[in-house]
Formats: sequence, structure tokens, C-alpha cells
Amino acid sequence: MKTKTYVVTGATSGIGKALLEKLAKDNIVFASYRSEAKAEELRKLSENIYPFYVDYAEPSTVKNAVDFILSKCTKIDTLINIAGCVVAGPVERINMDEIRRQFDVNVFGHLELSQGLAEVLADGRIINVSSMASFGIFPFISPYCASKRCLDMFFNSFLIENKHNIKVVSIKPGVIATPLWGKSIDENAKYLENCGAYKQEMEMIISNAQKNEKGGLDVSKVVEVILKADSVKNPKLSYTVGNDAFFASLISKLPQQIVNYLIKLGLKAKMRRAG
Repeated sequence: MKTKTYVVTGATSGIGKALLEKLAKDNIVFASYRSEAKAEELRKLSENIYPFYVDYAEPSTVKNAVDFILSKCTKIDTLINIAGCVVAGPVERINMDEIRRQFDVNVFGHLELSQGLAEVLADGRIINVSSMASFGIFPFISPYCASKRCLDMFFNSFLIENKHNIKVVSIKPGVIATPLWGKSIDENAKYLENCGAYKQEMEMIISNAQKNEKGGLDVSKVVEVILKADSVKNPKLSYTVGNDAFFASLISKLPQQIVNYLIKLGLKAKMRRAG
């Protein structure tokens, strides 16, 4: 079996960590981290892992990450972009700096890293872990939805335009049991707790996030799809993971007015149950 070289962002928890454990058995993997404690965990996991620091909320760190990777290798088979965050709240109340952070982490960081590695990715592929939120039908997490849609749009253009024969795949999971949900509550706490007339809706958002962290689909399901997209000769442009993601893809094809009506009905039903 041929040894391949991977770059994996968001590698220290959830989907990224589960994927890393699979890939590092027989391959070289450059794995991103944000805290030195996590870097040490990565080093202990396998001698095939090369940890590198990047924090997409600090854009200046991306160039250093690119330089480090290029100093260690001349060919990358697959770049897997997993790192992400969720900014939540009603549109009229969301702090603009938080919206900028959402796009730095979920879009611009991935773009800059991919641009920096494009030449050594020739004849390889980029796999982005997007989300069913890319279908754009989830209230109170509009920055997250918009960022995932934006990610898909940028990289679809990259697929069409690039002259390096790099394939691009978008993985769109539904609700997955990952630490992302707990982190999102902590990161958005001061905004979710100061939403005036939206207090009840924000309590529902927090409750849903807590349920999702434990009750979502196991991360192994996403890892299986990523490995499939990496191994087949001609991967699909997009894969959904989970029945909820598949259903969201169908709903998104309806006229927007009907989508909005259905979403409002669903939101009212949730609010009644929460109340």
C-alpha cells in the first residue's frame, strides 16, 4: 500500500481526531493544532504525525503554517479542511467582529492554506468538511450557514479554474456528536445571553446544542465518507452524511418562500415544546 501525505486541519478533536487516528497508521499526516498541549498529544499519537500551529482567527498564522509544511515536503496527496466554529444569534444582534471571525475561521483560513499549498497538491485533492448548513435553511446560525455556503462556492470555482488537476470534494454532515457544539455555547455565551426579545429562542438554541453534542451521529460516519472520497478515482462533488443532511438538501430545492414557511412552522413547534 502506497504511503500518502495528508494535511488535516481541526485535527485535535471530533471528526479531525477520529480521522487522524485512521490516516496516521500508514501515512504521513500534517495535523493542525491551536494549543501546545494538543500538539504534544498529536506527537504522542504517532511518529507519522507532524503537528503544525494555525489559528484561523489569527490570519497571520496561516502563512507560517504553509511555510512549515512546504519546508517538510514537496508533494501532498490530500488536504482535508475540517477546522471550524459556529457563530450564533439573531441577525439584528450579532456582533460584526464575530461575523468576521466566523468567515476567517470557516472560509478565509481554508482558502489561504489551500492557495499556499496548491502547487504541491498537483494531481491530488482537497476535501472540505462543509455542513448541511450550506443549504442555508437554519435560523439563528446564519453566519455559520453563510460561511459554509461561501466555502462551497469558492472551492467549486477553484475546482473549475485550477490548472493543477486538483479534485475538490464537499462533505456535508448533518448533526454530528462533536465538541463543536459545547465550544459554540461557550464562544457565543455573552451574545446568546444578551438578546432581549429573543431570550426564549436563544435558550432553545443552547438546549439543542447540548443535545447535539451527545445525540448526534457518530463521527465515524463522517470519517467513512471522507476516506471514501479520498480513495475513489472519481469522487462525487458533494456527499451528504445523515438523513437530516439529505432531507435538508431536498428542502433547499423548493422555492424560498415555501422553505421559509416550513422553517417558521418548525421553529414554532420547537418553541412550543421548549416552553
